[in-house]
Amino acid sequence: MRLRLEKDLPVLLFALVSASTLSSLPQVESAWTGVKEVYGEQDFGLRILREVMLLVLVAYAFFEPRLRQGALSSAVLAFLGVVATYVLFEIGYALYLDLPVVVPMAGLRVFEYLPLALIGFATSRLGSGGYVINRFAHYLRYYIALQAVLAIAQALWAPPLFGVSFLGGGRPFGTFVSPNLFGATMATCALLFSLVPGMRKWVAASIFLALLSGSRTAFISSLLVVYFQVYALLRPRDRWALIMPAPILAVGALVLASSPLLSGRDDADPTQDGRIDLWQRVFSEQVHGPADVLFGWGLGLSSNTINILYGAEHFQGQFDSDSLYLFLMNGYGLVGLLAYLLFLWTTTRTSVHPNKGLVVMFIFVAGLTFNMWEYFPQNAMLMYLWGIVLGTGYQSVPSLAQVSPTVSGSYYRRPS
Repeated sequence: MRLRLEKDLPVLLFALVSASTLSSLPQVESAWTGVKEVYGEQDFGLRILREVMLLVLVAYAFFEPRLRQGALSSAVLAFLGVVATYVLFEIGYALYLDLPVVVPMAGLRVFEYLPLALIGFATSRLGSGGYVINRFAHYLRYYIALQAVLAIAQALWAPPLFGVSFLGGGRPFGTFVSPNLFGATMATCALLFSLVPGMRKWVAASIFLALLSGSRTAFISSLLVVYFQVYALLRPRDRWALIMPAPILAVGALVLASSPLLSGRDDADPTQDGRIDLWQRVFSEQVHGPADVLFGWGLGLSSNTINILYGAEHFQGQFDSDSLYLFLMNGYGLVGLLAYLLFLWTTTRTSVHPNKGLVVMFIFVAGLTFNMWEYFPQNAMLMYLWGIVLGTGYQSVPSLAQVSPTVSGSYYRRPS
């Protein structure tokens, strides 16, 4: 069998994302009937489909010579070795704190889709990154169409289990367990569509669905996509007029997203957000010394995976972080948090991708009130996009011309 990366990879990525339409069917059926399932008592349904499709993609990358060589270069292996060494140290430290082994194992969930970042990195180095994204985005239109039909129906007729939609029904959840996960995925789809020329109507459709979800994080992430789209249209000398009011626009977006009309809730006031009280309580009760600050105080204690498997407060010190950065502080300490932020910054410094600022900023913002690396399929799509963006900084000289902003259209054509 002949493997053709440019043809096969978009189909495999679409199949992976499409697994989300089936993986949470029991929860979707319960939500339609007005019943919210309790953590620790959920039917896992067909979630194994996600892992099966991930294994298929990993196997494909292994048997495709160009992907295997690009993803397993000496520099990549050295980087993975450093990360693995520190992760093993954190696992050992968690076991030293007498945590059951399942807890630190759950803290590794954020690395589950790292292979997609490696695949994206290798694809971009080959000069095929733009073309693969282009084809993937065209397949993704069918996914958005399905989610739109379900979301509009739920916004009109579903019971208000998660709050009230501005269309009169419940906040829509599509094929996901909650509106927040649905909104996060729609915002990520808007990001992906915005990277492909000629797909603005699909960007708009994705943003509308993110807005319909009532998720504040999804709404702000979607506005970030719009902001960068407008920024790109302005002349360089006029862009300062958009940069100067950016902080005010961000605050205004947060206030607007927290309004009962858009959020569908009466408890979404950002000045009374339960997350802030939670974060203050966690730091005051569980951080007892420099070691806890530097290396964390128990890898996995803030993982949503533990909540789903065992329910809330099953283990001593367990909590739901509701933020990637609090999760990193808890599980990997200040060392891990700074390393993550440094890697984001390094991506912007080394990449020559024309949309690197948008992708990196989107990833940064998405983690503020959401541990997106634990939630499928947003984690899968963002990992792949991160790899694509990073890989453009390590292409050969001829390939760099393909991603130059002055000829960015060629970045999305099929490589010769």
